[in-house]
Amino acid sequence: MKAVVTDYIEKDLEWEAAELARRGIEFRAYQLKFKPESEVAETLADADVIVVNMVKMTDSLLSKLPRCRLLIRHGIGYDNVDVEACTRRGIQFAYQPDYCKEDVAEHAVALILACARKVVWSRRTLEEASQSGKWDFTGLFPIYRLNGKTVGVIGVGRIGSRVCIKLRGFGVRILGCDPYLSEERKKEIGIEFVDADTVFRSSDAVTIHTPLNDETRWLANARTFGLMKPTAFLINTSRGGMVDVDALAEVLRTRRIAGAAIDVYKVEPPPPSFPLFGLDNVILTPHIGWASEEAGMEIRQSILDDIVAFAGGKPARCVVNKETIRQAP
Repeated sequence: MKAVVTDYIEKDLEWEAAELARRGIEFRAYQLKFKPESEVAETLADADVIVVNMVKMTDSLLSKLPRCRLLIRHGIGYDNVDVEACTRRGIQFAYQPDYCKEDVAEHAVALILACARKVVWSRRTLEEASQSGKWDFTGLFPIYRLNGKTVGVIGVGRIGSRVCIKLRGFGVRILGCDPYLSEERKKEIGIEFVDADTVFRSSDAVTIHTPLNDETRWLANARTFGLMKPTAFLINTSRGGMVDVDALAEVLRTRRIAGAAIDVYKVEPPPPSFPLFGLDNVILTPHIGWASEEAGMEIRQSILDDIVAFAGGKPARCVVNKETIRQAP
């Protein structure tokens, strides 16, 4: 059996190579993210198992991979994978739904706090005061305490529910929106559930944690921004396609909302023309919410476990298209 990685974010994959070699599994790793489809297809043509990070696994590409029987996404979201095409071709598709849930939740809470306390923007005030020799906080005000405010969480799954847990100690009211949770699960989480419009209308901070699909694309848009309080903040650590950034730029420029914090982008990295660059009331981080040493090792271990299980005739842990499991070797 041969396992191939299309692209990766780790410094190297020597650990994987050693572990799989010990089990008699051939392993190769490449950086094919920006390569043409023809080159990607040629490189992957003899792979039985493919691990993908950001390469787009389209129907066209999958049709050129006759040996592939397991495709593993390195991460939670899989909008770069044509799952239906995988199913038609008998390719088992698995992902890592527990990856970095603590880390993204921590990053979201950090951004909420940074917005509420205006942590990033305070640096400019400090430098101006250093030059003038006197304090002038007028550019930072108003600042409101988080205690007693309302935080809206859109998407209360693995990550969103962790955000709720982490926020409880701050004395906030938490509103959740997730039409796919069972009533039993909603009771377990223990927050108030409402519709999306109510979240946007009632919250002092809105944080998004849903998968990207046709239902959620441009979830935050000119209409929903119009519902928000002028003192409210928008936080997005989910997927760039959740937010209409042109509409967001407009409401930030006109101070229709207080600010935003964004960690994810439709095009990554965002181009120099990105409309949020240059605005003084937005925090932009480089899609780093996933990052921690602990998360990095956990996902490497779970992907290795999936490959080894498949080589032994068992399915991967978290298969999306379960109808293909019977077709595993």
